[in-house]
Amino acid sequence: MAGERVFLTGASSGIGAALARHYAARGATLGLVARREELLNALARELPGTHHLYVADVADAGALLAAGQDFIARAGIPDIVIANAGISVGTLTGEREDIPAFRKVFETNVLGMVHTFHPFLEAMKQAGAGRLVGIGSVAGIRGLPGAGAYSASKAAAISYLESLRVELRGSGVKVVTLAPGYIATPMTAVNPYAMPFLLPADVAARRFARAIDAGTSYAVIPWQMAIVAKLLRLLPNALFDALFARAARKPRSLEL
Repeated sequence: MAGERVFLTGASSGIGAALARHYAARGATLGLVARREELLNALARELPGTHHLYVADVADAGALLAAGQDFIARAGIPDIVIANAGISVGTLTGEREDIPAFRKVFETNVLGMVHTFHPFLEAMKQAGAGRLVGIGSVAGIRGLPGAGAYSASKAAAISYLESLRVELRGSGVKVVTLAPGYIATPMTAVNPYAMPFLLPADVAARRFARAIDAGTSYAVIPWQMAIVAKLLRLLPNALFDALFARAARKPRSLEL
């Protein structure tokens, strides 16, 4: 919608870039945050309109505070803040070299969400309007083998967003939790297993935006994965363990 102000992290690729294209096409002014400057600049060059770019890591609370304050000064209080930045990597608790990966995943996927919302929360409450949007994952429903850091971080993110939603009840600020299934992005491209109901990123972005516009408190996208998520919740531990013990696992990496 023309005149909209949207602040978005993890904007340089994948779901973030698709969301940036979607909101720019409908006339929004964007605040775009990403670690990779070259990709962020390349994205900005293809977007219509005037936007504000911030090269920052969401794990850096100070950098996000500065970016948020600058965006408010330049564009005004955002109508939508989307904490999209996230990383995923295979992790094993028994591997000592994976401990930094556990830390980085939590700093990005959980604390990064807090850092993204913090600069705007009081201003949005005073305005009595706006949407804080967090990107969770179906992987946060049950702990997946070989993905302990990612599954746990997304479970934590979903619970955090629920807490925030209740805290803000009656304030006029809505909290929207989005739990995607498989979306075709560089993050999922390395997965060595079948990904049912895989969505192109641009299609996912449109569906995300519809849920955000509606102020939906919690949405699994695509809807087929909502059924899968409900079934996973209902599975007894013994059956879940037997089904997933031999499942293919996301590759480990020492680089994040």
